[in-house]
Amino acid sequence: MAGGVARRDRFELPDSVRRFFEGDWESAALRVEEYQDGNTLVVKAEMPGIDPDKDVDISVSDGVLHIQAERQETTEHKEKGGYRTEFRYGSFARDIPLPIGSKDSDVSASYRDGVLEVRVPVAERSETTSKIQVTRG
Repeated sequence: MAGGVARRDRFELPDSVRRFFEGDWESAALRVEEYQDGNTLVVKAEMPGIDPDKDVDISVSDGVLHIQAERQETTEHKEKGGYRTEFRYGSFARDIPLPIGSKDSDVSASYRDGVLEVRVPVAERSETTSKIQVTRG
């Protein structure tokens, strides 16, 4: 013992206890993938274990795609010596700016194998140039 003070080894908490105190930061983020498929912006988000009819809200306003989801998960463990249930709740949101020319009225969404896919048609941008006449004053 240096200086009469006992040094304690770092105490590691079990994952479930650590997540309770610290929050489950890894699953709180809504991970998305964005890419262009022809004239359509495609946004995919991992959302395993949700019911898209009840747990997902998708909207478009002021050129921004809003995706919000809420997950509630319950697990039960029945063992010889007892019974235990665990609840996990999580709310996830992501705002994605849409490109100029997006057609908000034609946005579609589908859910398959734990992945939400939102498709946003984008009008082709015309490269027209207008010549401006300069007048003398």
